[in-house]
Amino acid sequence: MNHDDYDDSYIRGILNTVKTIAMVGASAKDNRPSYFAFKYLAERGYTMIPINPGLAGKELLGRKIYGRLSEVPEPIDMVDIFRASRYALPVVQEALTLDPKPRVIWMQLSVRNDEAASLAEADGMKVVMNRCPKIEYGRLSSEIGWLGINSRTLSSKRAQLSGKGVQRMSLNRATLAGGSIARVVPEGEKTS
Repeated sequence: MNHDDYDDSYIRGILNTVKTIAMVGASAKDNRPSYFAFKYLAERGYTMIPINPGLAGKELLGRKIYGRLSEVPEPIDMVDIFRASRYALPVVQEALTLDPKPRVIWMQLSVRNDEAASLAEADGMKVVMNRCPKIEYGRLSSEIGWLGINSRTLSSKRAQLSGKGVQRMSLNRATLAGGSIARVVPEGEKTS
């Protein structure tokens, strides 16, 4: 897979299908980008699980903070890595030991580790690198377009509102390209 450029349907397919996101490197400091992304995604309906060994046992926005992925007592759909690139490989290696395994490994803006990506993809996971799910959600749902930012998404259809009060958009609209939600099948694995 080309990790320099992702098709919108690939990103939309991931964001439409994952429900539980474990954010490795989530911060409790409200001026940190990981805090913003955590809060934003939680407000969009994702079940967010903070992972931070230094804060294990405390709470972040009402959610218990775990020290490791393996301590989380519920299935994780996506692991969002908010750590430096050199830490991505150990995180992916730990994610591969989970049962069930996450379906997606997402590395934040400026985080890229091709070895970790290859390892995850070899096990059938989808991988996104050097992107932020908060920004991608806002771009694909047209929320950031309301602020005058070019979202690179053209559509004559009005985005669906989610919830009442503050205008929040959802991704639950069809795209012209469809939304790829299919699992990546590793080479040599049988499909039935």
